[in-house]
Amino acid sequence: MAESAPARVVADADVLAADLLCGGDARRALDHVRRHSWVRLVASDRLLDDAEAIIADQADSDLAADWRERIERERESVDHPAGDHPALASAYRGEAAHVLSYDETLRSAKTGVALNEHMDVSVRTPDAFAALFDPEALYELVEGGAYPGPDRDPRA
Repeated sequence: MAESAPARVVADADVLAADLLCGGDARRALDHVRRHSWVRLVASDRLLDDAEAIIADQADSDLAADWRERIERERESVDHPAGDHPALASAYRGEAAHVLSYDETLRSAKTGVALNEHMDVSVRTPDAFAALFDPEALYELVEGGAYPGPDRDPRA
């Protein structure tokens, strides 16, 4: 089974698009990632392609291109074979412990059992991740020592 790191997060294309276009739970969840330099957003090019297409379809191509330019700087890039599910493959290849998705099939018990045969990952909705995210406990586990608080502005 692949090892996963608790401070590595993948957001599915639907969550990435919702963060930009809707705010709400998706933004609250991803702001946790953006606030802490020691928490990493992991995403493949294919995953970003899917999110960019959603944004272009729901808004416009200029906004999608601007979003892509910014997210390229924020994410940790991973590669995966063509045909793999972009979010799940990003989590596997990027050793992420968390996948944020609105896709009910990814969050099903059946999928969870199948995934856990190959990797230690939790797939949950952005609202669940935002509610459970505990930066103090995670910092102590990942970095050691006392949690210094957020070290980045999520809107910068």
